[in-house]
Amino acid sequence: MNIYHMTYAPMVKTVHLHFWGCNLNCRACIKKYEITDLLLIEDATFKISKKAQESPDRFLDLEEVKRILKGIDIARVIFMGAEPTIDPELPELAKVLHDEFYTYNILLTNGLELVPLEHIDEVVLSIKAYDDDLHRDYTGRPNKKILENFVAIYDSGKKLRAESVFIPDYIDCPEIEGIARFIAEVDKSIPYRIDAYFPVGTNPWRRPIPEEVEAVTRVAKRHLLNVSCLRGDAKPTYEVLRIF
Repeated sequence: MNIYHMTYAPMVKTVHLHFWGCNLNCRACIKKYEITDLLLIEDATFKISKKAQESPDRFLDLEEVKRILKGIDIARVIFMGAEPTIDPELPELAKVLHDEFYTYNILLTNGLELVPLEHIDEVVLSIKAYDDDLHRDYTGRPNKKILENFVAIYDSGKKLRAESVFIPDYIDCPEIEGIARFIAEVDKSIPYRIDAYFPVGTNPWRRPIPEEVEAVTRVAKRHLLNVSCLRGDAKPTYEVLRIF
């Protein structure tokens, strides 16, 4: 499997499974900043950009994951990136977690690859950009399949949420509004979260101030019923422990 890192939040009984590898090449990928769980970082406001470790030291197999989780009080498991869907063992892992640990399984994905979702309870799909040229510039790939898969997941009846990163003067207010319009065409009640960009690598973009994030959130609310944001200045609200 591609799992290289695991964390656990006791207060919310949630395990985070981190998968290595991706089928996009996002210029502001969070893994270029830090490959471990960001909630383990003391200063989670990301005031200073840095270069992440290039690759993990070791990967886990299914039996090792089960052994680590045995005896932990788990309610939810979050499959997160880089990109979990490129791991061919993901569907089997989700089934094992359902059958043996009775977990609520949440998949965080870029949506490029649609995988069996029988044992996934909720999908959070990150829409990088609605404009195809902008999406290609940011990720190196077109977005047509991603948008089609977003609709397909919704049509399947699976619980679905969306999120995007707000980058001033790049993936800016008009682009975020375009994404919100697209989501609204599918269903105005789909929850949508807008995250503030923070400096990654050598990108030229600046970090937005919290008021800018709030302003673009208000624009998205013109089209959607449930819009939230991460302004970039929040502190962790619960303890996160490294379990691998």
